[in-house]
Amino acid sequence: MSGRDDIAVLANPQAGRGRHRGLLSGVVDRLGAGGRPVRVLDARTGEEAEKVCRRAVAEGVTALVAVGGDGTLHRALQAVAGTPAGFGVVAAGTGNDFAAAVGVPSDPLQAAEAIAAALRAGRHRAVDLARVTTAAGDVRWFAAVLAAGFDAVVNERANRMRWPRGPRRYDLAIMLEMARLRARPYSLEIDGADHSFTGVLVAVGNCPSYGGGMRICPDADPGDGLLDVVIAGNLGRGALVRLKPRLRRGTHVTDPRVHSFRARRVRIDAPGIVGYADGERIAALPLDIGCEPGAVRLLL
Repeated sequence: MSGRDDIAVLANPQAGRGRHRGLLSGVVDRLGAGGRPVRVLDARTGEEAEKVCRRAVAEGVTALVAVGGDGTLHRALQAVAGTPAGFGVVAAGTGNDFAAAVGVPSDPLQAAEAIAAALRAGRHRAVDLARVTTAAGDVRWFAAVLAAGFDAVVNERANRMRWPRGPRRYDLAIMLEMARLRARPYSLEIDGADHSFTGVLVAVGNCPSYGGGMRICPDADPGDGLLDVVIAGNLGRGALVRLKPRLRRGTHVTDPRVHSFRARRVRIDAPGIVGYADGERIAALPLDIGCEPGAVRLLL
């Protein structure tokens, strides 16, 4: 049983393709420098991770700290969102898009020191999250970006593949899905207004980037109480390929076939699409998404 002064840590040893495998002991040491007990949560799957995080928060931990990439952070968020527990992020993944957006130090040990300093000072920063309600009524939270277009289709294909391993699987999934690219009819409702369209790209961002720095929603701000919605119409293969390099700079939004909106509430539906947020599988569309201002108490 944890005490109310405990710091609970969810760590993914596979994050960053294992390059930070020996880092955890140093992170734990720095988190505990202020005298609070630190315990590492034991979880082998994403479902177990959420379960142990929920238990720790229910027991009243002072802080829950996610050590890993956006996927690890996503699992921890399901427990800490909307609660008084502090939330710390130690960026140790291949994609650290939320951490980059909110100014978490890129060096993991410095990030741990910043969390410990915030706890000592009793300081936190209220940060927005997005709250998703699925067709089944389940609620999920995300921190960075939800994809519901071609990128989500690629993720779904890659997750079904057993070969090859590593990044090459994703590259192959892109090639396979590009060959069968087609525009889909989307039902899109933004703050009650109908913006339905036919296209290939839909992203809803609380933060600007996904996929390790692709600025799909370049103006998204996790402190403004709004979500950014970016859509692209009926792009062919060539146009989509040419648009992709511009995602790194966020200049794709100047293309006349790309449209941006800001919203408090978004509803998306389209046939055959499964939404992905923070790189994690959420559910098949339709999805209702709302911005929840200050939903997490970030320790920074």
